[in-house]
Amino acid sequence: MKQPHAIDGSEFRNMFAAAASWLEKSASEIDALNVFPVPDGDTGTNMLLTMRSTIEASYNVGESTSVGAIARAMSNGALMGARGNSGVILSQIWSGIATGLSNKDTIDGKDLAGALTQASETAYKGLSNPVEGTIITVLRDVAKAGEKQTTKNGGDVVSVLEAAVNAAAESVATTPSLLPALKEAGVVDAGGQGLFTILDGALRYLRGEAEFMQFRKPQLVAAKIPMTPIVVTAPQSIGNDEIPYGYCTEFLLKGTGLNPEKIKRRLVRRGQSLIVVGDDTTVRVHVHTTDPGNIIHYATSLGTVHTVSIRNMDEQHQDFLEMQKQRAPVADIEVLAVATGKGLIDIFTSLGVAGVIQGGQTMNPSTKDILDAVEKLCSDKIIILPNNKNIIMTAEKVQSLTSKKIYVVPTTTIPQGVATLLAFDYEADFETNTELMTEAISGVKTVEITRAVRSTKFSGFSIKKKQAIGLLDDTIVSVSDDPQETLCKTLSKAGIKKAEVVTLYYGENTSEEEALKAKEYIAAKHPHLQIEVVNGGQPHYNYICSVE
Repeated sequence: MKQPHAIDGSEFRNMFAAAASWLEKSASEIDALNVFPVPDGDTGTNMLLTMRSTIEASYNVGESTSVGAIARAMSNGALMGARGNSGVILSQIWSGIATGLSNKDTIDGKDLAGALTQASETAYKGLSNPVEGTIITVLRDVAKAGEKQTTKNGGDVVSVLEAAVNAAAESVATTPSLLPALKEAGVVDAGGQGLFTILDGALRYLRGEAEFMQFRKPQLVAAKIPMTPIVVTAPQSIGNDEIPYGYCTEFLLKGTGLNPEKIKRRLVRRGQSLIVVGDDTTVRVHVHTTDPGNIIHYATSLGTVHTVSIRNMDEQHQDFLEMQKQRAPVADIEVLAVATGKGLIDIFTSLGVAGVIQGGQTMNPSTKDILDAVEKLCSDKIIILPNNKNIIMTAEKVQSLTSKKIYVVPTTTIPQGVATLLAFDYEADFETNTELMTEAISGVKTVEITRAVRSTKFSGFSIKKKQAIGLLDDTIVSVSDDPQETLCKTLSKAGIKKAEVVTLYYGENTSEEEALKAKEYIAAKHPHLQIEVVNGGQPHYNYICSVE
């Protein structure tokens, strides 16, 4: 087993050549991790092609075995061969490594740790809008781990790489907690996975595992956060599909006296996902824009443009959606629910819904919102839980607009929606489940506490603006100045003496302390009850309660 304290340029090149081969074995699987509707979805392939160019350039230094010289050649190769967003960022990483290892004939663990830190700083600098939960986050965690290893234990190259690989695995696994799109899809960041694979390959080579690498494949890092259903925001989601993604535009600019920072400032308002890297003679540009001609015209005023790539992201977005549908497991029956408030959405997620449309009181989703959510699901049999009386008719209109089989269970409250999900039988057919879920509505009573938005007289009550209102199954039964008092009065009219379980979902304007006090008050009067307190996070309602 190799355990070098220091390595020369040849070994440095060989370990990353092995890393490129290791990456090649999982490139297609890394491609499949991508969740973003842009051509950069070929993350694994783009990183592999960039690494190939990196390694090829490392042989252009003659007989030199200087790590600094070989690293600089690798940096140039990465810049010239960078493909896609991930490839350009990888070229930045190599630029930082080359800077950190400049003038080094051999390197030890401390040198490598310093180079990784420089790589992190360079990668962040090259991005116009760094996004956490991506490869740059993983790289930063890797750099910190490397520095920590040398600070605590000194360390040779292998021990620093071990710390880096372990940190990369941990960081990749937690990327979904930083980036909602990853959490929604239940996958880790593809670029971060690619970086982990590269570092893992380099480490395995230095450990003497070259033969092992010939017959095995790299492991993908599993997300620490479980897959969640699609969440559609409404009504703001209307028209989202009409927003163009534009064109992914990439090219290499060659000239004299080029200034990457100045070019970045000129292009930052002309597109998104802008990356400009390079030096005074060669600059690599990556940008998403609706007018690639304008970008190219500006570039040709500075020098000559090479290896131009312009890809239509709208078309690739549609291809991406179709690909995701094909990959996703097809459930026989899927349930779509309407809810708002993080806590409530999490509850419906935990109960197995395939999708949640954000909506409810004061923010009713449109037919288009519901239809779009239906079409995103894989199953052809879908049960919809509107959870609001004003959404039922809207949901029922969807059936005539889709070829899928739709049934709307007429839930008018959140507790009713929860009750119907608990009645769902995974072994039963579509018709049986719709019957079971509809019957479950009558088994729960709903208490809601909210504030009056204006003064009025209604249902025999003289209500003042901002007073607390208690509703029992959508009917006002109690009014007072105190939400807690109103809650208790309303519960007393909900047959609480005969109930077994009460669940309090407290809203965004109610503190946990207030909710727990309400629980204690109810428990003191009704000790037979099982009372649960849940942070629903819903707007408008201090409490939504189910009484069963």
